[in-house]
Amino acid sequence: MPLFYKKKRPSEDSKKRLEYQLCLSKEAGADDILDISNCELSEVPSSAFSICKVLQKKVFILHGNELRSLLPKGCSISTLATIKVLDLHENKLTLLPDDIGQLSALQVLNAEHNQIKTLPDSIGDLRNLQTLNVKGNCLSELHSSVGCMSSLRTLDLSENNIRELPKELANVRTLESLTLDACVMNYPPASVCTAGTEEIQRYLCSELGVEYCPPSQYLLPVLENDDGKQNADCVDGEDIAWQSKFMDYEKRKEQKQLEKLNFEKELEVKQREQAQLLVLSNSRKEGMLLSVKLEQERLEKDMCQQQKAQEAERQRVLEKVRQAETNLATRIANLQLDNKRQAKSAEFLQALEEDRIRMEHLTVITQEEANSLRKREIAVAMQTMLSESYSMRLLQEASENRRQSMVSEACRSMETLDKKFENVLALQQLDKSKAISQILQEEEMQKAAFEALQLQKDSVHGYIRNQEVLAEQRTALTDMLQQLLKQRDQREMELKQVLMEMELKSDSTQQNYWMIQYQRLLDAKPLSLRMQEAGVDKDLGSLLCKLSAQHYLPIIAHHRITAEALRHMTTRDLSKLGISEVGVQKSLLHWAIEQPSSPKKLQEEPEAGPLVPTAPLQQQLTPPLTPNTPLTPQTPLIPIAPSPVDGPGSSECVVCMEAGCQVVFLPCGHVCCCQVTEDGIDERREEVILRSREHSCCIIATDLNN
Repeated sequence: MPLFYKKKRPSEDSKKRLEYQLCLSKEAGADDILDISNCELSEVPSSAFSICKVLQKKVFILHGNELRSLLPKGCSISTLATIKVLDLHENKLTLLPDDIGQLSALQVLNAEHNQIKTLPDSIGDLRNLQTLNVKGNCLSELHSSVGCMSSLRTLDLSENNIRELPKELANVRTLESLTLDACVMNYPPASVCTAGTEEIQRYLCSELGVEYCPPSQYLLPVLENDDGKQNADCVDGEDIAWQSKFMDYEKRKEQKQLEKLNFEKELEVKQREQAQLLVLSNSRKEGMLLSVKLEQERLEKDMCQQQKAQEAERQRVLEKVRQAETNLATRIANLQLDNKRQAKSAEFLQALEEDRIRMEHLTVITQEEANSLRKREIAVAMQTMLSESYSMRLLQEASENRRQSMVSEACRSMETLDKKFENVLALQQLDKSKAISQILQEEEMQKAAFEALQLQKDSVHGYIRNQEVLAEQRTALTDMLQQLLKQRDQREMELKQVLMEMELKSDSTQQNYWMIQYQRLLDAKPLSLRMQEAGVDKDLGSLLCKLSAQHYLPIIAHHRITAEALRHMTTRDLSKLGISEVGVQKSLLHWAIEQPSSPKKLQEEPEAGPLVPTAPLQQQLTPPLTPNTPLTPQTPLIPIAPSPVDGPGSSECVVCMEAGCQVVFLPCGHVCCCQVTEDGIDERREEVILRSREHSCCIIATDLNN
């Protein structure tokens, strides 16, 4: 429970309801019920206790409020001695009064849905209590004094943290209904608790060594009913009932008037006694003030000493935390340096890759040797990177362990300081409670001194809360750093797993790795290329399938090569296009010669437009673009006739992505651009080169031409 909390002010409707209920209960002929429920009360008004005492109310209803304590200051529980029904459910009570056992007439106590943690020991003194409902609270145990309730019939302990029942509960012979969370009970066992109240009582009686007797053998008086009883044997039962009610009302009215007169007399006597006590209290006042002042000075000295010691300890802890933060900053700087080194290693690998490309241009090697060299270089680079990352991880683990040890030491010191401070606060709170109980009726000067002391404590608590917020921010930063390190470790583990899988594969699988990657690339063909492949002659496609040369199908489809075009081509022309296998070249040329020429196609082709240039094919095909080949306007270009119909197979400029393709820069035909882009080709040379390296067939054509 917090030391200070802001009281919630009730609304106007709640105030009106409270006033109305209090006035209604004071009227002549009012019943024995005082209902001030749903009034948003943070504490019970003292006038309600006076009404219960004077008018001898028997039912007191307080549910639906914001009560944290049942008794207000200056009131005693004995004023509710006549109460038989006390309804406190749906409030914020954390405990019941310690002297609640003085309510000897209480028969029903409903404290459902509160925040009660323990029941007072005096609850066993409620001999006439028949119903006890503590459902939905924070109880962790049930006191053994409950076994002294000789009239208890109904007990509800559900929705609490109770795991064991006291054996003394077997002494309650009148218990008819016991409600609890049976599945989580340890004693009695859950199997016994689920069987019902009778089995639980039998089990507790056997544990206590007494004989079980059913509650039907014990008779209890029922709650009083002040309404008039009907006489079923009388013919004019209704009139008699009304007359009896009226007589009872008159009797009650006279009795209330007599009680009022007695109360006024008692009040006058008490006022005289209070006047005498006031004279005595004035004589003792100066002595009490002097003692309180001395005690206050002693408390302030102790508090100052404790604050100084705590401040010194806090400064020492903060210094350690600063040192830890500086160490973390240096380690983070080291990590950044390591990252820069890795970036330099990546640049070094890139430089090695460029040197390898230059060496390939100087020395003629086969495609298989180039692939093997590339794999070997990548493996060596990955191995060096893994070794560097492993050493980095070792450094990170060492720094993390050291940081965790320092943080744990700081947390332990902060916990010890908090415990000492809490002990001091507890002692000070106890002293204050004693002083307040002695001077409850003192004047405003004492209250002003007490408020000044509270303001000093509020400043101390504010400083402590600020320190806690800083500690939470530091922990949040450390959690973010740990999360980043974990993500980096996870990426390294994934990279290691990929390397292990590559090592476990056989030699044949390693040789086929690039073929698998190329097949994946072929599976992700664009829609325009698939439409072009669909337009290839079926006989030519079946021939490529028989020769296991389906990978040349995109080249043939892109250049729209037919049997008629193959008759005018040579093996050198096919090599220029990217068909490098000699057997495939001969088979294609032989198939083109065997195919009969169709005069219809020859007549239709001139009408369709200049799809194939009239210049020789050797002059049309240009060497592939590489990073070292300068792109000049003198480079031979292949003009492309515009397509008569814009369909799925139509292409667009790969640079500006707006105009249609009008110029081809590579034999494969993948890098095409418009006339505007071709005019400014010197300015956008790097972009065209990057576009040309995106296609595998462009890379193959570039290597063959080089």
